[in-house]
Amino acid sequence: MNCTQALVALALLVTASAAQNLTRPATVRWHELGPAPIDNGEYAGRIAAVVCSPTDPDLYFAGGADSGVWRSEDGGQTWKSLTDDMPSSAIGALAMDPHDENVLYAGTGEANYANHSRYGLGLYKSTDAGASWVHLGAADFSGRAFSRILVERGLPDTIYAAVTRAGGFPELAAAKGHPGATGPVGVFKSTDGGASWQLLSGGLPSLSATDLVADPLDPSVLYAGIGRIFGSPQNGIYKSSDSGASWVRLAGGLPPASSTGRVSVAVAPSDASRLYAMITLPAGATGGGASMEGAYRSDDGGISWTQIALGNIQASYGWYLSVVSVRPTNAGHAFFGGLGLHRTTDAGLGFANVTPPHVDLHACAWDAAGRLIVGDDGGVHRTSNLGSSWEALNDGLGTIQFYAGLSSHPTDDEIYFGGTQDNGSNRRDGTDLKWTQVFGGDGGWTQIDPANAARVFVEFQGTGNLYVSSDGGMSFSWAGNGIPPSDRNCFLPPYLIDRTDSNRMLYATHRIHRSLDGGSTWSVLSGDLTTGTGAIRCLAQAPTNPSVLYAATNDGNVQVSTDGGVSWNLSLSAIPGWPRVTREIAVNPGDASRAFLAVAVFATSQLLRTTDTGATWIAIDQNLPDVPVNTVSVWRLASGREMLFVGTDAGLLWSFDSGGSWAAFGTGLPVVPVIDILLEPDRNRITLATQGRGVWRARLHRPQVLGTAEVQVGGS
Repeated sequence: MNCTQALVALALLVTASAAQNLTRPATVRWHELGPAPIDNGEYAGRIAAVVCSPTDPDLYFAGGADSGVWRSEDGGQTWKSLTDDMPSSAIGALAMDPHDENVLYAGTGEANYANHSRYGLGLYKSTDAGASWVHLGAADFSGRAFSRILVERGLPDTIYAAVTRAGGFPELAAAKGHPGATGPVGVFKSTDGGASWQLLSGGLPSLSATDLVADPLDPSVLYAGIGRIFGSPQNGIYKSSDSGASWVRLAGGLPPASSTGRVSVAVAPSDASRLYAMITLPAGATGGGASMEGAYRSDDGGISWTQIALGNIQASYGWYLSVVSVRPTNAGHAFFGGLGLHRTTDAGLGFANVTPPHVDLHACAWDAAGRLIVGDDGGVHRTSNLGSSWEALNDGLGTIQFYAGLSSHPTDDEIYFGGTQDNGSNRRDGTDLKWTQVFGGDGGWTQIDPANAARVFVEFQGTGNLYVSSDGGMSFSWAGNGIPPSDRNCFLPPYLIDRTDSNRMLYATHRIHRSLDGGSTWSVLSGDLTTGTGAIRCLAQAPTNPSVLYAATNDGNVQVSTDGGVSWNLSLSAIPGWPRVTREIAVNPGDASRAFLAVAVFATSQLLRTTDTGATWIAIDQNLPDVPVNTVSVWRLASGREMLFVGTDAGLLWSFDSGGSWAAFGTGLPVVPVIDILLEPDRNRITLATQGRGVWRARLHRPQVLGTAEVQVGGS
């Protein structure tokens, strides 16, 4: 069974009842907790693709970065998820057949190149407006990503797909080792409705195709943006005048390939000779360096180009955010999306900043009423006046991407804190789906002081960006005094509050820092725990012995300390893993020597166990599907028996026999990467943070599910 087949099989398992030999938890039902949306700004999670009906002004479809496909039939006032059971929730491109609005194509794999822009499993097609889907192109596209899908006007069975590498720094990091990740990329063509595909060549290189558009009058004329983000001598804009049989690289006035990274291109629907393009400089191998090279206009179908006066609207993130769109009724009205959105109404002579309520633009579409719909890191936004004002269309759109570090209030069942991708740190304190943003940026780990629930810690990206609240999250002050900003850091550094003394805290960069006064001041505790280039990405403390600590680094080390973090022993090295924020280590709550390590890659041991405080490790994933395991947590019964929970790229699995067998846990959870597991046996509940569908909770009936009245919990 290959990786794609394993993920499809796992998705079927997750969405079905539990296996016959583990049927008791099948009665457990998962319930969505939101955010849908974050209410002080009405933000949802990242939207990578938007398509609108050309005849119905209220019919929209949105594709989430890791939240699947959503439909609105009332102009974005409400949304319905269409793909809860689809094996991949990472959407990169959407297309509607112009001949039949019931026919939709969803390309899985998000082509925005971040480490959280996950690989796909192929193309999906619906002939009933998204009610059901057929899987196509698994062998052609698995492990890669889609930037654009086109259905040829006049030939509904002819489809083009622009396909890229999965994202990440270093290259392919977000592919998590999927064997399809190194397969062919470029522009593909199908003449049988997507059943089979051909990679187009004829002068077109097999490099990541970051955009693809067709002439509105002559569909045999195509323009492709070839833009390997790390640079290539063949990067540029290519044109075909024979339905993709042959291609020429356009040069007149465009920058050389050496200055070309990601490419976005658009053709004016009202004037086929007018094109606009935005070109990014190549990115460095480890990120950054991808500022905007320039914006360009052509008035003769791409033969010649003129640079237009648009400044760097991408900052250094051009590899991540780039979209160009032209108003259907006016070729002089164009929109360029990067960090913000900029509009020209005179074909590029001047620009106005018309950024919607959330930055980081990824998608643009025009509805049948002539309104501009955008997808950004804050969900879906719409303007009826070319950007002079905006409205959020995120009510009920449950697409928030959480990072690890979910925390819950010790006495109030409804209060949670969690950090999210580009939507800050948020608090839930009610019974509906709305959360409140309490801190901005990319929100990371959150912690609630177990001795004083009014003290809440949050962070945002970078070293030392730790903040504390003394009023339950209403206001915050800096708590990173003494943490050197020059320390190497994981994107969101892990930290913890000592289980036995909440004044004692640990914070991880490439080394461990300690505070003895609740985060007011910090000092260096350990040496470098990495191989010399990375940073610590996970830190865990044994519940029964606070002196026992486990740490994992993003360059492959696992280190163990038995003296509270002063000295460390290298336990494992060269462990592969996803370079993002996960809670990948869990310690048995009754035995500090027993710990578990999750490994979020394909084709390797994805779950390891030590029973001797890291002296040795064994793989216990023999009966797990070949799927990345993002997080692990341990539930200990009074008898000492372990119940394991793992969050995978396709949902939650559990084992009642220490990893001997696995099954889905409960029903109602969509197929989505689970990034954190919060076990609370004293409350009879499990809460999950997902990478794309927010937070979900299941309440347990202890006698029915566990067969015991006493449990202990670890790993959370």
